[in-house]
Amino acid sequence: MASKENSYFSDFIKGLWKENPVLVQFLGMCPTLAVTNAVVNAIAMSAAVIFVLVASAIIISLIRKFIPAQVRIASFIVVIATFVTMADRYLAAFYPELSKALGPFIPLIVVNCIILGRMEAFASKNNVGRSILDALGMSFGFAIGLLLMSTFREILGNGTWLGYEVLGNWWDKWMVMILPPGAFLTLGTIVGVSKFLQTKFKKA
Repeated sequence: MASKENSYFSDFIKGLWKENPVLVQFLGMCPTLAVTNAVVNAIAMSAAVIFVLVASAIIISLIRKFIPAQVRIASFIVVIATFVTMADRYLAAFYPELSKALGPFIPLIVVNCIILGRMEAFASKNNVGRSILDALGMSFGFAIGLLLMSTFREILGNGTWLGYEVLGNWWDKWMVMILPPGAFLTLGTIVGVSKFLQTKFKKA
């Protein structure tokens, strides 16, 4: 029983740090770099990915034994696209400004390596419970990466967090941080720090 519980726990926890899709595996880089100039954008993208990844994992895990091997990828894409469309239309209907700010990156979740990769590597081979935990861990890990990046970029670039001023008028805004180069600088810095911490903890 303990071994089974540990297995379920590891299914969830691995995506948060050890196999973090953004900071370790470098998956889903397009939305990671493009929408993290503001925290609100990162939250919306994270919520969409969590919804699509978890919902797709549930459906694919349930029907995995009925999908012919020859069409499994196409079947995964159909399932994923269904939930992506639901998320995209929901944002467009209730949060039109946010949907406009995210542009094509919500529809592009269909081909996001994190989503399709977890369907192929995990959900199509495991039961619903483990698939949900894996999907939650990976999507939360993705959210952590986006929130870290967007926090640093918005604070340094605009002096705000979620639109609220946090640094005051004395702060000389680093405009580069909300531009594309700022995304690469922020990602490189966060990845460097995370690698340093991983190495330090391993030695300890």
